[in-house]
Amino acid sequence: MVSQNVVVSDANTGIITISNSSVFAPSAQKPPTVPSHISISKKKLLKNLELSGAQSQRLNSWVDSMRASSPTHLKSLSSLSSEEELNSWLKRHPSALDMFERIIEASRGKQIVMFLDYDGTLSPIVADPDRAFITSKMRRTVKKLAKSFPTSIVTGRCIDKVYSFVKLAELYYAGSHGMDIKGPTKGFSRYNKDKPSVLYQPAGDFLPMIDEVFKQLVEKTKSTPGAKVENNKFCLSVHFRCVDEKKWSDLALKVRSVVKNYPTLKLSQGRKVLEIGPMIKWDKGKALEFLLESLGFENSNDVFPIYIGDDRTDEDAFKLLQERGQGFGILVSKFPKDTNASYSLQDPPEASDGFLATVGGVETNSTMIMKGAME
Repeated sequence: MVSQNVVVSDANTGIITISNSSVFAPSAQKPPTVPSHISISKKKLLKNLELSGAQSQRLNSWVDSMRASSPTHLKSLSSLSSEEELNSWLKRHPSALDMFERIIEASRGKQIVMFLDYDGTLSPIVADPDRAFITSKMRRTVKKLAKSFPTSIVTGRCIDKVYSFVKLAELYYAGSHGMDIKGPTKGFSRYNKDKPSVLYQPAGDFLPMIDEVFKQLVEKTKSTPGAKVENNKFCLSVHFRCVDEKKWSDLALKVRSVVKNYPTLKLSQGRKVLEIGPMIKWDKGKALEFLLESLGFENSNDVFPIYIGDDRTDEDAFKLLQERGQGFGILVSKFPKDTNASYSLQDPPEASDGFLATVGGVETNSTMIMKGAME
């Protein structure tokens, strides 16, 4: 990985418009006549139609993608899938609970490092993103987990928002899809004795632009009932979970009309959300890699990363683990999806009450071996 600058801080639609040229009477004394038809260039008309068709095709593609991110649509589609297809998917991505012993055996003699997405993984997907609260039970589970393993939350949210939900100072936080990284202010001092708070922001120069686009999107989308624009510091989220599906294409057009004026920003799709962020080579996979390096595991064979997430943005992290040949990715989903994850879990309760609680409650040989090596 390219070396990074690390700063150490303290804790604290397509419409065709045809303009008519003036039609003059042959004599100044006669009033203008009304033309019976309008003559325009056939070549120009065909070009306009071609552009309109391309725009319409791109828009339809976006709307289809927005529909695909809807759990209600996924449920509808899954009901049409055969049980054989579901079983085939589960064979490729079996339950992490069913495969727990195999996972622990694979981690033996290595240091487990936990990476967790937030929305849809630690917290259920809710209509109001400001109310995606973590349960007390989940908080206790994550807190217990962090006592045994370095644990990080990797999310599209800004760090301050997620921290207000989680309130655990012993975690690493990677917000804005990994573009804002901060280390724990307590706990796991043996990993970061000289770095009480790791701070890395690869998209720092984009802050003024992000704020500018945020204001434009708020203004542009205020006429769309249910739309909510969230400023995640280094990226923006336009939530359409509460928007009438008939308004999705109109909302997509509004968002695209703003983003197209900023060529260094990219527009992508998540679960019931449109994401706008800097066009840089950085994602959740890069964030995972950076955190492993910060913990001293850059070229180590003694590390076992486990990444749990539910969104397409988590696929970058799943893919990285595949490429490293270390650890596993676990997808949280009730429905079959194309994924780079090795295992699956159905929902946040299964992730917390099941897998994470089991991992946090087991003092594995791998943990004891690593503790002994570091003392």
